Amino acid sequence: MRFEPTALPEVVLVEPDVFRDERGFFFEVFNRRRWAAEGGLDLAFVQENHSRSRRGTLRGLHAQVETPQGKLVRCPRGQVFDVAVDARRGSPRFGRWVGVELSEENFRQLWIPPGFLHGFCALSEVAEIEYRCTAPYDPAAEVTVAWDDPEIGIAWPVAEPILSPRDARAPRLAALADRLFRSAEAAGR
Repeated sequence: MRFEPTALPEVVLVEPDVFRDERGFFFEVFNRRRWAAEGGLDLAFVQENHSRSRRGTLRGLHAQVETPQGKLVRCPRGQVFDVAVDARRGSPRFGRWVGVELSEENFRQLWIPPGFLHGFCALSEVAEIEYRCTAPYDPAAEVTVAWDDPEIGIAWPVAEPILSPRDARAPRLAALADRLFRSAEAAGR
C-alpha cells in the first residue's frame, strides 16, 4: 500500500495492494491501524455514502463548514475525475486544486481532509463513488462553490457538464471567503 501526497500535501492518493488471480481480486479498502502507522492517517468514519452518475454529470464543489467532513473517496464502478480544492482561509494554497482519476480499474482512493471542497465528474457511461466521512451530513453547514470558478481554474475533462440546479447557480469561492474555514480550524478537526 502506498500513500502519496498530492500537489496539495494534505490530500493523499492511496494506492492499495490488489491481489488478483483467475477468480477475480481482493484488496483491503481500509484498515485504521495500518493507515495510521504507514500513512499517518488516523481516521474515524461516521457515515458512508454511495452515488451513481451518468457520463458528463458533475457534482460539486461541496464542503461543510461548521461541521467539517474529511472524505475518503473511491470509485468501485466506472471512472471519475475527482477534485479537491483548498478552502482554508490563510492557507498558502487557498483556492488551489488537485484532480485525480479514480476508477474500478485502478482501485485508487483519495483522502480529502476537512477544510477542502470536493467535486467529481463521471467519465464513464455510468460511474459510482463511495465515500466515507469523518462527520455526519449537515445540510445547514454545507457550502457550494461554482464548479467553473475562474479563480480556481479547474481543468475539468467535460465542457458542458450535467449539473444540479444548486451546483449550476453556486457562487464563486471569493463570495464565500468570510464563511470558509480558517486554516488552523480545519486542521484541528
